[in-house]
Amino acid sequence: MAQNGSQDLGQGKVGKLLLQLAIPAITAQLVNMLYNIVDRIYIGHIPGVGAAALTGVGVTMPVIILIMAFSSLVGMGGAPHASIQMGKGNDKGAEEILGNCFVLLVGVSVVLTACFLIFARPLLMMFGASEQTVPYALEYMNIYVSGTLFVQLSLGLNAFITSQGFAKTGMLTVVIGAVTNILLDPLFIFVFDMGVSGAAWATILSQAVSCAWVMAFLLGKKTRLRLRCENLRLRAKVLLPVLALGVSPFIMQSTESLLSIVLNTSLLKYGGDLAVGAMTILASAMQILNLPMMGLAQGAQPIIGYNFGAGATDRVKKAFRLLFTCSVLYAAVFWAVIQLCPQVLVRLFGSDPQLIEFTVWAARIYFGAAVVLGVQISCQQTFISVGQAKSSLFLALLRKIILLIPLIYLLPCFFSDKVFAVFLAEPIADFLAAASTFALFMFQFNKILGKREKEIAEGRS
Repeated sequence: MAQNGSQDLGQGKVGKLLLQLAIPAITAQLVNMLYNIVDRIYIGHIPGVGAAALTGVGVTMPVIILIMAFSSLVGMGGAPHASIQMGKGNDKGAEEILGNCFVLLVGVSVVLTACFLIFARPLLMMFGASEQTVPYALEYMNIYVSGTLFVQLSLGLNAFITSQGFAKTGMLTVVIGAVTNILLDPLFIFVFDMGVSGAAWATILSQAVSCAWVMAFLLGKKTRLRLRCENLRLRAKVLLPVLALGVSPFIMQSTESLLSIVLNTSLLKYGGDLAVGAMTILASAMQILNLPMMGLAQGAQPIIGYNFGAGATDRVKKAFRLLFTCSVLYAAVFWAVIQLCPQVLVRLFGSDPQLIEFTVWAARIYFGAAVVLGVQISCQQTFISVGQAKSSLFLALLRKIILLIPLIYLLPCFFSDKVFAVFLAEPIADFLAAASTFALFMFQFNKILGKREKEIAEGRS
């Protein structure tokens, strides 16, 4: 694995490997975050209509999140399986997984594009748009979903690049697209006076550039796993384990879409467009919290998956401890910044004084227990890396479906300030989910590793 720019996942020092793999992965996540956040920053500063346009684009987030969730279903389900197969020395099996995932991503893209274009307006109204904001939402969404294929392939297949240890190449996939987006956004929005549609075109063209980069690499000579024509035939034997493992990250993201709908509709009911606009900003801030930790987990995934497949359980434990410590520390720093000076972050997304004041107040409530998300993400992603689909699926359902969404509906029954109650649901759910995740992880992790050691000792792969 040490050839052609990849890392020696089985022999290199774990701390050094995690640093080498995580920094590019975190950078990739941060830059990927810019695709949507930069759009919102520029849109929020459009003269005269910035606040309404920002709210409208925020209502499209369930669609954007769902598109990304399907790429995770395939990519984050397939890449860990490919890592485990490489750890067992079965590169042919890993390439078969890659080929099947490519075909599935293309098929999913066609279906999603058709559905979102046909049902755009009723979906947006259901997601929390008002008559004032839906024109901006439609303008952005119709253009964005037309580029679903680029989003699916660039995100879904990039996981296979990172899973081989080519962390820098995986980072460049996102960096190239995001830099393109940053350059095109002001050009299209302000210079060409295209407004919200300019932001959407900039994003899709940037994703197309990223997609071209990923395809060129996976068809080239440097990759260990290559897209081959003989593997472009869907096989249930290959895809069912991929989907079983990918359903957890899919649910994590798709329930984020459902959560966005529940939050937007509840806030529109109790607080109007102002509250929905504030939620758009808070959702962007949540990405700033979550995506670097997801990048750190992606950096750890090849190390954990490869060594788990090889039976090197001591290296698996060490990688997890480093992942856990770094995730918790980052979440703690983010929590401190939000509690002490939230206005620094909020002002990035607009200049409307009323929106800024409201969002600063809401941020301290919404992120009240943000520090525990480091525990949740590190434990849950480690379950994925060692192939534990059922545990990861349960934890994905726990925080949002079992806890958070019911709390959003229940808490306003007990508070006179209904908007406060909606925002309060987040920290309560975060704390309860993190405590449950940590307890389950401590109960199962050593048993999983012990079982793998026994399999290796008995000569089963």
